[in-house]
Amino acid sequence: MSDGTHTAEQVTLARLPSGVELTTTVHTYRGGDSGPTLYVQAAQHGREINGTAVLRRFHDRLPLESLSGTVVAVPVANPLTFDRVSYTAPDSIDSVNDNMNRVWPGDESGSLHQRMAARLWEHIEDADAVVDLHTGSPDMLPHVVYLEADEPSAELARAFGTDLLLAEEAAEDAPDEWHRRGFAGKLRVAATQEGIPSITPELAHSKQILESVVEDGVVGLTSVLAHLEMLPREFARERDQNRVDAPIVARNHLGQVTAEESGLFRPNPDLELGQSISTGVDLGTIYQPATYEVLERPVTDREGILYTLTREATVTAGSKLASVAIREEDHALE
Repeated sequence: MSDGTHTAEQVTLARLPSGVELTTTVHTYRGGDSGPTLYVQAAQHGREINGTAVLRRFHDRLPLESLSGTVVAVPVANPLTFDRVSYTAPDSIDSVNDNMNRVWPGDESGSLHQRMAARLWEHIEDADAVVDLHTGSPDMLPHVVYLEADEPSAELARAFGTDLLLAEEAAEDAPDEWHRRGFAGKLRVAATQEGIPSITPELAHSKQILESVVEDGVVGLTSVLAHLEMLPREFARERDQNRVDAPIVARNHLGQVTAEESGLFRPNPDLELGQSISTGVDLGTIYQPATYEVLERPVTDREGILYTLTREATVTAGSKLASVAIREEDHALE
């Protein structure tokens, strides 16, 4: 077996109106033996930088001498939103598709984001598996999302190894909100529907690099490689045997409680992320800051796992306050 190789290629994703090329770097790691190809990317949404930090540490730790197959890694999938520290691009850049994660597999003749996605899709379409690294907020329990009906994707999610796994209903099985929000154009969905098992790890926090989050992401990636037999089994995640109930498999990550009123939100201090919760549980209080009037006492509308609870005080009507996933008792993993 050879020691393997690493190359880094500058790739032009699109051109801006001024003629400036919008480029990113694609890293390719080739093992000494043949094997599958894993495509992994980060920072499709520019404020979600812990995935980018994961790929840097992964680069430093990947044992090329033990690698079979190929890893293709893109640490900054969307330079536009990365520079803006933003979730979306401005209308002046892409007035049709401001969110890159709604346009996959892209269109080389389409809007700017569609062209960028189409260029990266050239690397994705030959892959055997896809990991699209995302991060949420400090108010979110880390989890991995995959399409419910796709068992190879479910196996990838189990291999990555967060305590919460979310099985997403898609296409004709999905609720109207799924279609209304354009989720069919997510990378995870487009790749899975093309026969490429795909997962979206949602690691914690955005805008700040957190060491524990980065470390967990690297362990998750190397564990995926072990699952794909691209690294020896010793690289698979070892779960804490004391956590007999983990991981939890749940569904319907669209289960959100939103504010009906604008004001200041004081979350219920007795609630903790990851706890089992019933219908009608008090989530906190929204009140009018100037008059002290209580405007709303939001409650949960379903039984399940509380995996987000906003800690940001100022909320507007329609803002997400909490997310509750419905636990799939019949599919709990050992």
